[in-house]
Amino acid sequence: MSTEASPQVFTDVSADPFVRGLLHRPASPNGCGLVLTHGAGSNCQAPLLVALAETFAAAGFTVLRCDLPYRQDRPYGPPGPGEAKRDRAGLKNKNLVSGRVFLGGHSYGGRQASMLCAELPENAAESTPVEVAGLLLLSYPLHPPRKPDQLRTQHLFHLRTPTLFVHGTRDPFGSIAEMEQALKLIPAKTKLLPVEGAGHDLGFKGKAKREGLSGNVLAEFRAFFAD
Repeated sequence: MSTEASPQVFTDVSADPFVRGLLHRPASPNGCGLVLTHGAGSNCQAPLLVALAETFAAAGFTVLRCDLPYRQDRPYGPPGPGEAKRDRAGLKNKNLVSGRVFLGGHSYGGRQASMLCAELPENAAESTPVEVAGLLLLSYPLHPPRKPDQLRTQHLFHLRTPTLFVHGTRDPFGSIAEMEQALKLIPAKTKLLPVEGAGHDLGFKGKAKREGLSGNVLAEFRAFFAD
């Protein structure tokens, strides 16, 4: 299957905060949508997000690569300590399709997506415009590098959304063993997909893309969320 020659610029000024990004429309839609967002020092043009968006769109998903609110405010630099709540709000109300909508993100973006889902009531379908069918978390930043005692796991106890984690075996933000322990805290269906030899960028630094990763992620995603 093929997609459009290039993604479309997507802007929704009716939402607060605004939604801005690039929309990939599949040639043969499967009725599902995927929102992908970026890490703390990046944006929606990150090579990893582009590769995943193209692969998922080719498989029928409507994919939005979006910039988080802090990145819309300024083109460079990490988010400030008080911006996380607004960034989570920027992931709400993504009415991409009539079917299931999934949230995905790399590092900081994935963490905010998981925190958003953990904050939702158990019956999210009745309390939010869009029910989050599942999460795709890429390189979850379990702790700062060389600071394994500063775990970012407090909200995982409240995460009831099925979640697929993709994590490099050389990621300084958390080892595979540490990730496996963290997943035990989540009261929902989870799976960890290790990426052998990859660091926090999962091999997508600049043009040095890791061959086959997007296809592997898609296959695991389909199997995990088949129900």
